[in-house]
Amino acid sequence: MNQIFLITDIPGFTPQVSRLLSMMNYARFTTLEEVKDLTVQELDFLMDSNSNSIGALLMHFAAVEYAYQVGTFEKRELNEEEIAIWGVALSLGEEGREKIKGNELSYYTEQLEAVRHRTYELFRTVNDEWLYTEEEFWAQQQANYYFMWFHVFEDEINHRGQIRMIRKRMDK
Repeated sequence: MNQIFLITDIPGFTPQVSRLLSMMNYARFTTLEEVKDLTVQELDFLMDSNSNSIGALLMHFAAVEYAYQVGTFEKRELNEEEIAIWGVALSLGEEGREKIKGNELSYYTEQLEAVRHRTYELFRTVNDEWLYTEEEFWAQQQANYYFMWFHVFEDEINHRGQIRMIRKRMDK
């Protein structure tokens, strides 16, 4: 991430894939900057009984990215084993508040890094043309893989706003 402020070619990837990954990397960089040095207590903080914790949101980012890997590269839904691992983080809610807690920041960053590493490996297998592959998406709408992967980091950016709001509400 030494060229984090450049949307540019990345060796080993086609031009549009490189630009997509550049944007994903910047979104992740800003997320990690926002959460660096948070304690377990801060990662588990809930503003109210309906909110998500920062830790749960970090797991959500990893889960969404993993789900899009499976959907776009493997053309399938998550299986039972994968749902056992990622399902709570995908849906969050009450179960997320109960189960995603008590972890150090390193736990979440390792999950994020492992999933991103797999994303890189998968993107090495495709070219720019693949990004324009269209499939049925939300509510039977057509979308291409470019949009779907844009949504992966757009979702992270959206929830990072929640992280910033949660941090402002924490008792310091």
